[in-house]
Order: sequence, then C-alpha cells, then structure tokens
Amino acid sequence: MDGIVFFRTERHDEVVEFYRELGATVWREQPDCTILQAGSFRFGFCDRESADTEGIVTFVFDDRTGVDDAYDDLADTADEEPRYNETYDIYQFFASDPEGRTVEFQTFE
Repeated sequence: MDGIVFFRTERHDEVVEFYRELGATVWREQPDCTILQAGSFRFGFCDRESADTEGIVTFVFDDRTGVDDAYDDLADTADEEPRYNETYDIYQFFASDPEGRTVEFQTFE
C-alpha cells in the first residue's frame, strides 16, 4: 500500500519549486495539483484559496551528512543548526517553506 499527503496552497508554483530544489521530483501533475516524490514519500500541493500550514513535513535521511547538507541549503530559513534530540534519538533541524509550513530534516541515530 502507498499513500500521498495533500496540502492546500495559495502559492502553488513557489511551494512546488521549493520542494523541487530540496530534491523532490514531480511524480504526477493534475489539473490544479502537483504530486511530488522524495524516495518513497509522496506529497501533493493543490492550488486553493487557502493554505494548509499545520502539521510537519518530515524528510528522513540515511545519516547526519544528509541532514547537514539540507541545512547548508536552508540555513536562511532554519530555526537553528542541526542538533541531537535525545528524547527521540534523532539528529534534526526545522525550517519553513514559502507558506510557513514546518519542514523537518532528520536521521534516526
């Protein structure tokens, strides 16, 4: 079984480009929605009059190097440098996409 998480967006093209610059590829185009894929993670953005900005879009990397590389690309929008989270035994940082959605980048230790 596969799945897709969809978000409403007011800034479709800008948001899709943000995630494409992170390395996601277009999996499928629909009349007002773009479905992206990063590994086995599929998520879509549909052009609407309001945006879904709740929740967290999380990208999981194989190791700390992947998280650090993502941070290098997003330092301007990151809340702080990557750090170890003892509670969940992960290495992570958070950033924001163009509409203010929280985006997490992590690896399990």
